[in-house]
This record gives sequence, C-alpha cells and structure tokens, in this order.
Amino acid sequence: MTTIEDERFLREAIQLAREGMNSNQGGPFGCVIVRDGEIVGKGCNRVTSTNDPTAHAEVVAIRDACQNLDSFQLDGCTLYASCEPCPMCLGAIYWARPSRIVYAAEHTDAADAGFDDSFIYKELEKKHEERHIPMQQLLRNEAGQVFREWVALEKRMPY
Repeated sequence: MTTIEDERFLREAIQLAREGMNSNQGGPFGCVIVRDGEIVGKGCNRVTSTNDPTAHAEVVAIRDACQNLDSFQLDGCTLYASCEPCPMCLGAIYWARPSRIVYAAEHTDAADAGFDDSFIYKELEKKHEERHIPMQQLLRNEAGQVFREWVALEKRMPY
C-alpha cells in the first residue's frame, strides 16, 4: 500500500539522482534507506567519479545505512530507489535484507536512456562456458575445504 511517506522518500531518491547527475558523480540514479520514518542511508550513482563499477546508488546507500546502523542487515528498513534496481543491486539488496523496496522508474526507462541491463539477465541463463565472459571452475575441493572449516568454526557469525 502506497503512502504519502513513500512518495516523500521516493522524491528524495529522485532528487539525489538529479543532484548526483548534475554534479558529475555518475549516472541519474538515487536511493534512500528509511527506518522508522528516518533516512538512515542515502546514495547517488558514483560509478564514474570513483572509477568503481559497483558504486550504484543502491549499493552506496546500503553501505551508508549499514555503517550508520552498525549492522550488515537492514531489518525493518525500506529502500527507495529512483529506478528499478539492476541485477547487481538487487543481489546486494537481498543480501542486506530490507523489509521492502519502492522504486520509481522502470528498468525499461533506464534502458531508453542508455543503461540497459537486459544482457545480464540473458547471460545468467547461459551455460558458464557460453557466456560473453567465459567462466572456468578449478580447485573446487580446496575451496570446499574452507567452507567445511567455516561450518566447524565455533565463533562464526552467520548472515
């Protein structure tokens, strides 16, 4: 159910997108993360200004919120994005586990502006060796040993 508060915070995300774009930080994307009616994290796209292809608005906002909340989880938070999250951001959002996502523009709007991520969805459906960037697996048993050590670790912090 949409609320006036949802619209207010979504407009904040849209404004961050505009500000980031106009200050040459990166593409036209913004995000705010809210808990209990307060913004706990925010970010705009900073890919080109930081030379970091992972510095999408949602990832920047997640990093900010997690630092501010001193937690690697966003329980009880709502993520407001100026655009439907891309596959990378969606993965980060699921790992952060907010309660919900509210977004404005659709991924097709981003594609029309030159930010088309449909090829990533298509790549995920292909066999590893048929992808644009081929993948090869080696040393599975050695790496698997680290996972077995993790499972046996008494002081591990599950997440």
